Amino acid sequence: MGVYLLRRTGVSLVVLLGISVLVFVLLHAISSSPGRAVLGVQASAASVAAFNHAHGYDRPLPLQYLSYLGSLLHGDLGYSYKLNQPVTALLGENAGRSAFLSAVSLVLSVVIAVPLGILQAVKRNTVIDNSLTGLAFVLYSIPAFFLGLVLIEFFSLRLNLLPSEASQATTVLGVVADPVSMILPVVTLTAVSVAAFSRYMRSSALDNLAQDYIRVARAKGLTERQVLSRHLLRNSCLPIITLVGLSLPALLAGNLIVETVFNFPGLGLLFFNSLQKEDYPVLMAYSLIVGVLTVLGNLVADVALAFTDPRIRLH
Repeated sequence: MGVYLLRRTGVSLVVLLGISVLVFVLLHAISSSPGRAVLGVQASAASVAAFNHAHGYDRPLPLQYLSYLGSLLHGDLGYSYKLNQPVTALLGENAGRSAFLSAVSLVLSVVIAVPLGILQAVKRNTVIDNSLTGLAFVLYSIPAFFLGLVLIEFFSLRLNLLPSEASQATTVLGVVADPVSMILPVVTLTAVSVAAFSRYMRSSALDNLAQDYIRVARAKGLTERQVLSRHLLRNSCLPIITLVGLSLPALLAGNLIVETVFNFPGLGLLFFNSLQKEDYPVLMAYSLIVGVLTVLGNLVADVALAFTDPRIRLH
């Protein structure tokens, strides 16, 4: 396991290096003159040139990247001239709230999707299975922003039961203390994930129900509840473990949409506002976070699968 982790860590670092190059080049291609984006279109050419020279933006692109990479290695993600704050500080202010929204949604998604998938497999081709399958397809097909707007229209504007805006608290504890305002954002983010997870869980459970070990367990006289909980559940959850790991960056992307719709002050809303303001240091930092989460999610999923399923060998 130690050798595997070291090898995977090395590969992950190479991948992250490639991501940093790609993000840097793409954003530079969008705006080769950060001075113009910072100072505005009304700034004189001399002012823009002076700004670019003072911050090294007039140097060759490889030298700019090496400087950027050196700053990254020292934990410096740059400076937001639009918000007049270090990017690290901005991320620190918003990361906790986004992490809370992602964690709650992910836990609820797994808790709901796993039993639903098993229920559909056990009741396959029945009214229950067909109804849940249809609902899952509908939820999976609806864009998150549209689902959020529908929930706001119905529960906030028509029934006046829930606030249309998420909690505006500046701390995670403040968000936790205001659970009512988080119901609609959490439901929106959870619904899409449940639709995807339950489909994979149903397919996996159906495959395992046809395996010999299930027949042997039933032949031994175990009750259906014991067969499902002791044997079917663990083996059927293997795809969910992989999906949970791969869902880390997807949840962050989902947060972008949900946080924008519900005006929730997290990383997603920060990215959206930075995109409108052309705040490139923030955009680069956010893109790198997505890359880190993608690599980390893959690594966590692989290791978790190895511990869960003894048939898997790490090479």
